[in-house]
Amino acid sequence: MAQEKLILDYIYEHESTRSDQVFLSQPVGGGRVTDYTWAQTMDQARRMATHIKSRNFGPGARIAILSKNCAHFVIAELAIWLAGCTTVAIFPTETAETIHYVLEHSGASLLFVGKLDLWDHQAAAVPSGLPCIALPLAPPTPFESWDVITARTMPFTGKVQRAASDIAILVYTSGSTGQPKGVMHSFKGTTAASVGMHQFIQQQIGADVAPRVLSYLPLAHIFERSWIECTALVDGHTHIYFAESLDTFLQDLNRARPNVFLSVPRLWLKFQQGVFTKMPARKLDRLLRIPILGRIVARKVLKGLGLDQVLLAASGSAPIPPELITWYRRLGLNLMEGYGMTEDFAYSHASTPHHASTGCVGMPMPGVQVRLTEEGEILIKSPGQMVGYFKRPDLDAEVFTADGYFRTGDKGQRTPDGLLKLTGRIKELFKTSKGKYIAPAPIENMLNAHPMVEICMVSGVGQPAAYAMVVLAEDLRPRVNTPEVRAEVQRELTELLQTVNSQLPEYEQLRMLVLASEPWSIENGYLTPTMKIRRNRIETAVHGDMEKWYASKEPIHWA
Repeated sequence: MAQEKLILDYIYEHESTRSDQVFLSQPVGGGRVTDYTWAQTMDQARRMATHIKSRNFGPGARIAILSKNCAHFVIAELAIWLAGCTTVAIFPTETAETIHYVLEHSGASLLFVGKLDLWDHQAAAVPSGLPCIALPLAPPTPFESWDVITARTMPFTGKVQRAASDIAILVYTSGSTGQPKGVMHSFKGTTAASVGMHQFIQQQIGADVAPRVLSYLPLAHIFERSWIECTALVDGHTHIYFAESLDTFLQDLNRARPNVFLSVPRLWLKFQQGVFTKMPARKLDRLLRIPILGRIVARKVLKGLGLDQVLLAASGSAPIPPELITWYRRLGLNLMEGYGMTEDFAYSHASTPHHASTGCVGMPMPGVQVRLTEEGEILIKSPGQMVGYFKRPDLDAEVFTADGYFRTGDKGQRTPDGLLKLTGRIKELFKTSKGKYIAPAPIENMLNAHPMVEICMVSGVGQPAAYAMVVLAEDLRPRVNTPEVRAEVQRELTELLQTVNSQLPEYEQLRMLVLASEPWSIENGYLTPTMKIRRNRIETAVHGDMEKWYASKEPIHWA
């Protein structure tokens, strides 16, 4: 019986048949870029794998990577697999406390330290005695460098084979509630999902088109890891460009000119708000209505964003406001929405031009089985399904049904044409004092569609009515103390509150909007590393002011 083809087998093929093809392009500062062909990528990975094996860690040893996206993140992962080990990637923005927890809980035998902005605050998290290696572009560390090790180490030859059941990746969730959980993905599941994603991408952009992608969402997160890195490892002719920094992001986009571009709702919204800082929303809307001029303006906007060559644009990781999808489609960017989780390797649902509707996440991808419970919870069985939670068999028993479906915790419904529509998280449902459950996500999407709103959160547990915390758009925040701007914000958001409430049943209507005193960020703890809101953290921060706000009849409050 022939051995099952796994992701490493695809990689060996590319090493042989595409040796001179550029695979990774890494900016190294000052406008300079270093390219890595498949041959160079594998030469580096083989040399480091030799070094790792010389440490005699044992089969399946967990080896951690703490780094922003860069070429050597991918090369280090290949080295880990070739050495017979398992990758544990840590979000580069994580706190020292969480980094220490992940390293200890995973039992990491080695840590690669890469490109980082917060190393001064994170260094203390590394347990004493843990071997560490500094990747190229790492901040100054006392650790031996990747380049020194690979320069003195010979690459091993031959093709290491991994068992389908071996754990390839241990992904720690971003921990929006409580401690992060370690999700185990085998080589079998990783390969099956990656092959399915690769086939989906080629169907959308054309079988003969080589994908060009910009990697900038955290590779420690399953969305970027699966849809960008692992699909490229299966595909072989994908060219991955990396972003240098936030300040150079638009230049990086224009350098890559991606034809496949994946992002998350918060960033799609920030791109839109960036456009509005140059051209007011009402003016742009008016221009887009003019038949010939509208097409010219739309093309110019997309070119300014570096997205004019995109053939497949998608949003995932969290619900996106339907109005935002419609706005991009008016520009000629056919933005699609998908749905996946860490636990299914982000291989679940996707929209296509033939199966799409704003507000829906599409159809099940090939091999994915779905059903809804009586309560509306989405249950999924995916080819990319996790093996289980690391060291937590008790959680496995909770999240899997007797017949192997994963309980997503998401609520959903089917449209008449078979598309899946997400309606909220079961754990995010809350009751006001009126005793009825409210799902915050649909209301948040309505608010987030307004150009003055960067992000928001709907809450109101046990209160007479729900309320929403709102972070104003970035361009507004520096000017909000100006009387004219403040009055305009007050007027616009009062109108928004009335508009949203007119579309909601009485028990879901918002009593007020509370404008946050500071933006929510990963650094101040209001957002997870994947930019999801930490509801408990935000609710706790404003708890002391709730009574006076509810006692007031004003529709807008300034925190």
